Amino acid sequence: MLQVRNINKVYSGRKAFRALTDLSLTIREGEFVGIMGPSGSGKTTLLNVISTIDMPSSGQILINGSNPYKLRKNKLAAFRRQQLGFVFQEFHLIDTLTIGENIILPLTLDGVRVSEMEERLSSIIQKLGIKDIRDNSIFEVSRGQQQRAAIARAIIHRPSLLLADEPTGNLDSKASRRVMETLQHINETDRTTMMMVTHDPIAASYCHRVIFIKDGRLYNEIVQGQNRSAFYQKIINAIALLGGDANEFSTIRV
Repeated sequence: MLQVRNINKVYSGRKAFRALTDLSLTIREGEFVGIMGPSGSGKTTLLNVISTIDMPSSGQILINGSNPYKLRKNKLAAFRRQQLGFVFQEFHLIDTLTIGENIILPLTLDGVRVSEMEERLSSIIQKLGIKDIRDNSIFEVSRGQQQRAAIARAIIHRPSLLLADEPTGNLDSKASRRVMETLQHINETDRTTMMMVTHDPIAASYCHRVIFIKDGRLYNEIVQGQNRSAFYQKIINAIALLGGDANEFSTIRV
């Protein structure tokens, strides 16, 4: 579903900086994959080149067999809007719109019929447990509810690939768990392919596998198996080998 082939990313300047080096990975349809690594390892750069926010210096990105970087500007914008979904640490909800209006915004931009928008909205807010806040402003709901609304907005157009960047970074432990359970449920029921950048080993333990990056290169990969608790411990062990510390990887959320 997603193929990253020999990606390099070099930022030019007085002193050039190489953020990614010959990085390759594959994510199959329906997988939920976590990306971890120390600060400055290249995680966000990788997310940005996959999401078409930033162009790689060399290499190839294929999403469902298509290379978005070969599209013209207007078609690339349509591809990004229709094929990709985004969930960020900051929720990026529009404060002049209600929760429901925020969620259907991608459909509004694509000119979807009002009846279909209403049908999709009703279904998704029921699934994510935010039906009762549909008509609230963003100031009237909790941060966890805001993030679930942001997830709803990210998937209402049924993207091929959902990209999440530290989705639990601004949440307490209870809200973080609810958000990760939501993402896991969407992945399992809708078979939505997901890639998540995170520093949080608890969040990463909800993934099918975790890919570790160090100094812009692939470092290690571990697979969940049947036991999430054992997988969490494997993640902690991998972080220790990677050289992470408490400032970069939070093992306890309060």
